This record gives sequence, structure tokens and C-alpha cells, in this order.
Amino acid sequence: MFDDFTAFDLTAGPDGVPIHGVRGGEGPPVLLLHGYPQTHVLWHRLAPELARTHTVVCTDLRGYGDSGRPAERDDHAGYSFRAMAADQVAVMAELGFDEFAVIGHDRGARVTHRMTLDHPSVVTRAGVLDIMPTSYVYSHVDRRLATAYYHWFFYLQPADLPERLIAGDPIGYLHSLLGGWGGNGLAAHPPEALAAYERAFADPDVRHAMLEDYRAAVAVDLGLDAESAEAGVRVPCPLLVLWGGDGVVGGGEDDPLDVWRPHAADPALVRGRALDGAGHFLIDERPDETLEEIRRFLDG
Repeated sequence: MFDDFTAFDLTAGPDGVPIHGVRGGEGPPVLLLHGYPQTHVLWHRLAPELARTHTVVCTDLRGYGDSGRPAERDDHAGYSFRAMAADQVAVMAELGFDEFAVIGHDRGARVTHRMTLDHPSVVTRAGVLDIMPTSYVYSHVDRRLATAYYHWFFYLQPADLPERLIAGDPIGYLHSLLGGWGGNGLAAHPPEALAAYERAFADPDVRHAMLEDYRAAVAVDLGLDAESAEAGVRVPCPLLVLWGGDGVVGGGEDDPLDVWRPHAADPALVRGRALDGAGHFLIDERPDETLEEIRRFLDG
């Protein structure tokens, strides 16, 4: 995977958390961010194609994969989207990029959203794949959403109850996530990528860090989102919104584009669509269509 890419480990963020990643290609820079329960390997099929025309950087978020895990804090702020976004901005600066496009999936998309608010002069274009805004999700919980997003509430329980329960069969649990959230089951994930996810998820410290990400969303990120909304801070750049046509994000009463437009400084700059036949893991399930949409957006 990632032939012709160069691996790196950089400690560039404000609190010294090492970030692991790969870099390849030449041209305008684009940062690709993964979500839960994956790593930067998520992008292994799309990144080489994008690298034909762009400098592509794929990283592991703090706590995930081979990136560092900050010391425990009672307020969980070490795993907030703000902290994760600051990591990525610092890494890109260290690589020589003061402005760049960023595309994120799942938790990486939430980091992307926060990055556009905290670092508006840095992000030239942003893509959020298969998410609604965090504040929207928590304010629109119904039976459908609570059933699909049960893990959001399970992971909020104090450590180490969820950690001990998952430890009973971590790889079986991982497979249930990767296979259950996708419209095409576990087979949608290439064997080499699945092996990388299994290696990371087998580490109890990684699993704990992943859960801290979800705890921070409630303890820190919801408040930051409310502050930004009250101050009138909106996504200032063009925004791409993609979601799986067979997934949860577009299955409610509200159209994802209609939900995201009020979060943008210019609603006319929000574009996107559902990818038919895909569930949550649209990058794995519909790689060609996802690549086409990202290319068109980056070149637009």
C-alpha cells in the first residue's frame, strides 16, 4: 500500500503528540483524514490516484493507528476535535504547506469541520464524508438515530467499563463495526487494509484513545460548536458533502445539504450528493465514485 509515498512521524503540534503519516505526489496539497475505527490506510486506494495531480498527505489522528496518545485528562480535551485539528495544521506547516485542502471521513470529517472554524486562513477547500454536524446529531436523537449510533452513548460511559467490555472480543467487535455500518459488509474492506485496522484495534491503548475521542465530543466539542455558532463563525471555504445512499446520514427527514448550508459562510459554496449503493464506508464501498467527486471538487 502507498507505493511511492514516504512515511513520516512528526511532533509539530502545540502539545507534542507525534503524528504518523505518509506523503506522496506533487501539486496543490490535500490532507486526507480517516475516521473510527480506521487509520490513514483508509485512503490507500484513492491517495495514489490523487497524487497524480496533487501532493497528498494521509495521517493517523492522535490516538489512532501509529500516532501518539496524549496523557489522560479529566476533561478529555486532549482528544477534542480542536486538538486534533491543531495537530494536522502543524504537521502540514512542518511539511511546508500553510494552505491546503482537506477531506475527512467520519471522525476525520469532524476534525475537518473544526479545522475550518479554528484555522479559516489555512483551509482552502473542505470535504466532509458521511457525517452530519456533531451538534445536529446530538440535538436530533430519535429511535432511528440512537439505534444506529448506539456506540456514541456506549463510549460516553466512564472508563474503563466500555474498554473492558470491548476487550472481551476486540477483533470480533471491530469486524461488527466495519461490516455492520457498510452497505456491503466486511468484504468491502481490502484484506491488507483490514489487517492494518486489526493490528491497531488489538492494542488496548489505541482502543481507549478512540473512546476518549467520543468522550471529548460531549465534554469539549459541543461547547466549542455552540460558541462558534453564537459568534457567527461559519465554514468560510467551499464545502463538499458526500454520504452513503444506503447509510444512516441521509436516511432521516433532513437532507444533508440542507443541514450543512447554514454552517457555511456562503451556502452557495456547499455541494455534494449521496453515493448510491454505499453505506457508511463509502470510500471502500464506492472508491471510483468517491474519487471522481473529490477530484471534481479539488479541481473546481
